Amino acid sequence: MATAKTRKRKRSGGILRFFVGDGRTSDISLPFFAYVMILLVVGLVMMASASYAWAYNDFNDGLYFAKKQAFYAAIGFVGMIFFMKMDYHNLKKINVTLFRNFNIAGLFYVAVAILLVLVLVMGNDEGGSMGARRWIDIGPINLQPSEVAKLALIIFFAYSMERDGKKMNTFGTGIIKYAFLLGIYVALIALEKHISGIILISTIAIAMVLCGGANIKQYLALGISAVLAAIGYISWQANVPGSYVQVRIKSWRDPFSDVLNDTWQTANSLIAIGSGGLFGLGLGNSRQKYLYLPETKNDFVFPIVCEEIGFVGALAIIIVFFLLIIEGYSIAVRCKDRFGMLIAVGITTQIGIQTVLNLAVVSNLIPNTGISLPFFSYGGTALVMQLVEMGIMLNISQHRYYPEENEALPPAPEPEEPEYDESKNA
Repeated sequence: MATAKTRKRKRSGGILRFFVGDGRTSDISLPFFAYVMILLVVGLVMMASASYAWAYNDFNDGLYFAKKQAFYAAIGFVGMIFFMKMDYHNLKKINVTLFRNFNIAGLFYVAVAILLVLVLVMGNDEGGSMGARRWIDIGPINLQPSEVAKLALIIFFAYSMERDGKKMNTFGTGIIKYAFLLGIYVALIALEKHISGIILISTIAIAMVLCGGANIKQYLALGISAVLAAIGYISWQANVPGSYVQVRIKSWRDPFSDVLNDTWQTANSLIAIGSGGLFGLGLGNSRQKYLYLPETKNDFVFPIVCEEIGFVGALAIIIVFFLLIIEGYSIAVRCKDRFGMLIAVGITTQIGIQTVLNLAVVSNLIPNTGISLPFFSYGGTALVMQLVEMGIMLNISQHRYYPEENEALPPAPEPEEPEYDESKNA
């Protein structure tokens, strides 16, 4: 029987082992992989169709956005395979001699915080963010730090919560510490005027803190206070003439009240959804994408999906998202260590809440918050990071947990031979 020390040695192997993994990919969650690939392929096809008219109008090339998205998808797929094979424990401590003492999770958190500061200083508004600075040019790469911040927060929170252990049940550690760590990212993202980013990253943190062992009574008390404060702020802003909140709430309550101005986007989104009927107008046959509905490549790609493939097709996509989320939480529950479980919870919550909020926005169930649809909406940084996260999830699904030496089980006792009784042969 191999000892824990032997198993731990097999996990080592220097820099090559870190990059290529150990080749154990036969036991990944095949359903999870299948759901990801379905959403990726269908998302590329539908984004290409939805963005065609705007791409032709702006760049004289109907496939301009589709080609760029396909390029990002290829990069993201390579990243997914890489992280699927890389032991996810390396996200906190790399098992390579030169880097063994580096806190990878902490360095990642700090590096992204620096990027969030830099984007405020030297960022640009590429992507039509109405003057908000959300993108930063790093050589040929146009990076959106707020997308990277989601994964950085997930990994650092998982690493820190694993180390805190039972301290998570105390108010100072379980509530104050993580509220402070979250607050740093929230404050920087708020300066970008990125409300949807704040909503997503806060929801991720809330789910992870809850699963990480925070005191439930303290958690609920703080949560109720935060909700009441948010309701109070929204109520106040809703009564300020011409405020951003007031415009959004009015558009939500009556999407056809000002179709030539403030409610144009929401009204055309509902028209697109309703025009699809049961089976849709056919792939490529949307009418609303011809410069009626803005942002068809980004936040409002799903109404074009509904218009072209109808209620049945849209429902099928929602079901695949639902199955992906269920399998994601199943991976988290089956994970054998706390670090992997918390990462799986954070990533699955991110995909789940982002999907639900996008569908709620485009169908006018909630006011417009500018949240993109995973795997469907255009965006290089977002798509690459989502596929990287899927690779990490697939790696976690392999249950690759190696016990440390002090966790080694005692060797199994050898079976005893029966004693020979001479009296039986007498």
